[in-house]
Amino acid sequence: MKKNIKKNDKAPLPLFDSRQFLASQTYPSELFSPDDIKHTHNFLKSYDGSEATFNAYRREVERLLHWSWCISKKSIIELRRTDIEAYLGFCQNPPLSWIGTKKVPRFIEADGKRIANSQWRPFVVTVSKAASRKGVTPDPHCYELSQVALKEIFAILSSFYNFLIQEEYTEVNPVQQIRQRSKFLRKKQGKQKIRRLTELQWDYVITTAEKMAEKEPDKHARTLFIMTALYAMYLRISELASSERWSPKMNDFHRDHEGCWWFTTVGKGNKERQIAVSDAMLNALKRYRQHLGLPLLPSPSDTSPLLPKIKGKGPITNISHIRAIVQFCFDQACTELKADSHFEEAEALVQATVHWLRHTGISDDVKHRPREHVRDDAGHASSAITDKYIDIELRERHGSAKKKPVSINNN
Repeated sequence: MKKNIKKNDKAPLPLFDSRQFLASQTYPSELFSPDDIKHTHNFLKSYDGSEATFNAYRREVERLLHWSWCISKKSIIELRRTDIEAYLGFCQNPPLSWIGTKKVPRFIEADGKRIANSQWRPFVVTVSKAASRKGVTPDPHCYELSQVALKEIFAILSSFYNFLIQEEYTEVNPVQQIRQRSKFLRKKQGKQKIRRLTELQWDYVITTAEKMAEKEPDKHARTLFIMTALYAMYLRISELASSERWSPKMNDFHRDHEGCWWFTTVGKGNKERQIAVSDAMLNALKRYRQHLGLPLLPSPSDTSPLLPKIKGKGPITNISHIRAIVQFCFDQACTELKADSHFEEAEALVQATVHWLRHTGISDDVKHRPREHVRDDAGHASSAITDKYIDIELRERHGSAKKKPVSINNN
């Protein structure tokens, strides 16, 4: 449904560059509030350890600054509870000119300098992968702020103002003054739905990966290893790609003094964890290393990249490259499902993302393994997060309701 969005507000330019350029970034003196910029810059610098966290915090504080200066005509330290409530309403219904239809870099290179990208917008409307394949294009009129995004606004801006208080730039956290958050955040009864593959879909996906690896090993032996690792070890895509923070190597697979194999990774929040390696995962590693011409199992001194590039030297550093590999496998599995007349399963698989493999692995394992073991392998902060993957109660609940009669005479 198209929303009634204002059209004439001019879109602001981006304020903060990427993490690697932030330290050397300079700002024009004619900004509405140079002090706001200085303290916000320092706030973002304190979160430059993780790119994902930095990007999320930059997005929210940058939007707030733009609204505060362009719409409210105030410094961020002048904002109070009613202002933040107005800002939240604005985020739910921003002007058309503030909404983009694709993600673009905030800053670009021009004549050897970093300049603000005029194509950038504070908000971006997207369509699902399935809709995009059907030819649906993003429409700014259809922009909608999700409940997850609203929760992020509350959490990040509250942290931001707590930082400003510690820096003695302000004495007030207007976000914490909002007591009735239910006006913005809906309470949901029951468990959150986990986006995962069905047993049939996963069977087709892994079988498809095996067939591709057998037919074109030079191209798809790596595909099979990636699909297995994402499912069997619940890895996030960022835990497979090499970055400044973490570069996965072969000797991250290691054997302890009792002969048990483990995989060490650095995940969300820059937290290191050890993952128990199953026999099936170990066999997948052996098969993959054999294809690479390496000994079946890595030695402690094997620092070669876990995912080397097929062309060129060094590890895969681009997450989008891994995502494309997984997507190709999904696409081929969809074709196989349709060929076997599993049309509904194929249609649902079109919507799948890489992260669904992590959810699928956790959901399947928590049925059979102690939840504490799954919790630690997944890197969950608490068992309550792992409990979200237990869907046995939901199946029983649906089973008890399946044959309920509508009429009391239907016995």
